[in-house]
Amino acid sequence: MSKVTDRQQVKRLALLFTIVYMVSYITRINYEAVIESMKLATGISKELLSLAVTGSFVTYGAGQIISGICSDKFPPKLLIMGGFVTTGIMNLLIPVCSGNPYAMMAVWSVNGLAQAFMWPPLIRILTYMFSSEDYSKAIVHVNGGSCYGTIVVYIVASLLVMLSWKLVFVFSSLCAIVMLILLAKFCPDVRVEKKEKTEETGGDIKLGNKLLFAPLMLVILLSIIMMGAIRDGINTWMPSYINETYELGESISILSSAVLPLFALGCMKVASILHSKKIKNPVLCAGVIFAVSAISALVLVFSTGKNAIVSIIFMAALYGTMSGVNLMLISMLPAAFKKYGNVATASGVINSCTYVGSAISAYGIALVVGEGSNWTGAVLIWLALAVVGTTICFICARPWRKIHME
Repeated sequence: MSKVTDRQQVKRLALLFTIVYMVSYITRINYEAVIESMKLATGISKELLSLAVTGSFVTYGAGQIISGICSDKFPPKLLIMGGFVTTGIMNLLIPVCSGNPYAMMAVWSVNGLAQAFMWPPLIRILTYMFSSEDYSKAIVHVNGGSCYGTIVVYIVASLLVMLSWKLVFVFSSLCAIVMLILLAKFCPDVRVEKKEKTEETGGDIKLGNKLLFAPLMLVILLSIIMMGAIRDGINTWMPSYINETYELGESISILSSAVLPLFALGCMKVASILHSKKIKNPVLCAGVIFAVSAISALVLVFSTGKNAIVSIIFMAALYGTMSGVNLMLISMLPAAFKKYGNVATASGVINSCTYVGSAISAYGIALVVGEGSNWTGAVLIWLALAVVGTTICFICARPWRKIHME
């Protein structure tokens, strides 16, 4: 398949895929944004409500592997569109079964599986249509879509919860419908024939899969689990943390979470510059960013319960640095497997580990905090995870360079 070389077309496609990822976030993290409002409206405990988030993370993570394999064999455009059809329906079903936490868990678990059929197909389209240089630039913007989606969710949720939290899911479903129309009209079809795969990648998929599950990669995947536990733990529980620790009110607690994607955008930009200008090794670059996150977590430990502004700033910094780590480990590492012909499979496996951590954190933090609002304990867990992630990346950086960069 020939690469897209026209600059305007590259920009248009990068914009389209950024919007795709933005809407995928709008239809995925909206539950976390209103979980505190749901607790207050329904009287259901946060432990029971968090089951839906945990279920979604589990199915999303497992679905990433399935999606990755399918994306290397079937048209990725159809997989993405199927994901949006399903997520639109699931978002409409949540308000219908709002009185039953187990029904919500089932619905949101299906939503997690639907969401899994978006990222690996996107990576496949990007790597096969863009040059390596254009991919490295475009993937930063596409990742930014998660931040834009988060901003939209928290701003819209802070307004709509004053009427009803259920409207947040109706809004998200409408966004999925609009995205389907845009995909049908503007998204190109990518089909990789066996001959083309042999010419461009060498077709050595067996070697690619062997390297994907080699001991080095398995250890790096552990650091990705750490990142997912921190990032999505904050994304899920920040409104509850702010409301229960500082009693700022429901809408303000949700709105305060809108600073998370702002910090994430800044950190991803810094991470991109750091990677392209200074530290070419994505694993080493991730280790440096992990170290900064550990410092942010340490400050958050001592500020919790004392100063709301300081806590919000450093929780946002912790979230932002995890977005920088995510850019390095989730977006940059899979590109190394393109030459083996299993880039989408690699993307699915690598990204699935994020949501192993996310699933553990979603329910685990609820248990740690409990009804006694023990948020210092939760922050200490994030600190420990950041230290472990830093250590792993520094240890694995040199072996990764020798195997994949030399």
